[in-house]
Amino acid sequence: MKKLKSYYSHLRHHQTVELKWIFPLAIGSIVSLFLLFLTTLTSSDGTPLLPFYRSFSISSSVFIESKLHPLPVSSLPPPPRFAYFISGSNGDGNMLKRTLQALYHPHNYYVVHLDLESPPDERMDLQNYVSTHPVFVQFGNVKMISKANLVTYRGPTMVANTLHAAAILLREGGDWDWFINLSASDYPLITQDDLLHTFSYLPRDLNFIDHTSNIGWKEYQRAKPIIVDPGLYMTKKADVFWVTQRRSVPTAFKLFTGSAWMALSKPFVDYCIWGWDNLPRTVLMYYANFLSSPEGYFHTVICNAQEFRNTTVNSDLHFITWDNPPKQHPHHLNLADMQRMVDSNAPFARKFRQDDPVLDKIDSELLSKGPGMLVPGGWCIGKRDNGSDPCSDMGNTTVLMPTPGAKRLEVLISSLLSNEKFRSNQCK
Repeated sequence: MKKLKSYYSHLRHHQTVELKWIFPLAIGSIVSLFLLFLTTLTSSDGTPLLPFYRSFSISSSVFIESKLHPLPVSSLPPPPRFAYFISGSNGDGNMLKRTLQALYHPHNYYVVHLDLESPPDERMDLQNYVSTHPVFVQFGNVKMISKANLVTYRGPTMVANTLHAAAILLREGGDWDWFINLSASDYPLITQDDLLHTFSYLPRDLNFIDHTSNIGWKEYQRAKPIIVDPGLYMTKKADVFWVTQRRSVPTAFKLFTGSAWMALSKPFVDYCIWGWDNLPRTVLMYYANFLSSPEGYFHTVICNAQEFRNTTVNSDLHFITWDNPPKQHPHHLNLADMQRMVDSNAPFARKFRQDDPVLDKIDSELLSKGPGMLVPGGWCIGKRDNGSDPCSDMGNTTVLMPTPGAKRLEVLISSLLSNEKFRSNQCK
């Protein structure tokens, strides 16, 4: 954490105004001299003209030494807030609950979504879980998109669904710092206290997004073909339609590609929703006919926007193992991958099958999470005796208790920010 503290201090050094103490010191000196003068005023019989002030002064002089205690001065920056969007499809309801439990912290905001392919009873079960969980109810920071969207994943509907969730999070609780999108098959490898603690030292404008302009084979197989996604106008899932005509690569903006999973800053999410210079809308219309648009839309917008292009950190913060090129499908992780997940220092991993034994191992060894419980943090002040839930008794939600996972994440972040010129070396 030493490196991040140093980095945090360096970034704020330029905000310090030289000699900022002169004006308040001068005012304080004048007031002190004036009060000292008042204490010398007495009536003809020697009685002080200002007995209240004198009484206060004597009282203070008698008791001040016994009551004065040095106040601890903390150099820790305030913890940020994360806005999570966790999505799933048919059969993902229970896994989405488990992922939500592992990610929950009262300081954050959450939007969950089961798409329209999920049966009504599965969506209703998730809605009941969110609306009746005592901790969620107390803090009111978990929302479910009750009017489900149809998400086909191959077309632009996943981007539309992500923008929908981001808009809800801006409307419901806009005082967050980073937007993180995950699926029900994602799972954290560190606690939220670890993540909040480490991100406390980072500039709030950073965007963690895996990206490259070297689109390679994707130019011919994704950029030039034109597809129509039935998910935009139908209520049942169907594969995309291919248009026989092909198109050229755009010249008004440069195409970028990368991972569909990211942690985006609030200023950039604001920009994507409001699009004040029209770039986000122009790019969105282009990606409406693009195969696997979640792997390109946000990347192309951020790297073509002058205001944001140098705020990117080239990482999706995930541990993922892929198949052979062209890297279309990640392998499902299991117990054999446990050590590699830990050694990656990544805060998240994917993909996991529902109730795979490796999830229980992550819960017990990395998250200290009991079955069906929330991950304990500094805000959980209850006892753990006989398998009881420590989060059933809640304290200050800004108190953090980092685990060794914070150190692992610090190593990853430090390596990502190690390039001294990283602010000018992005989006290439």
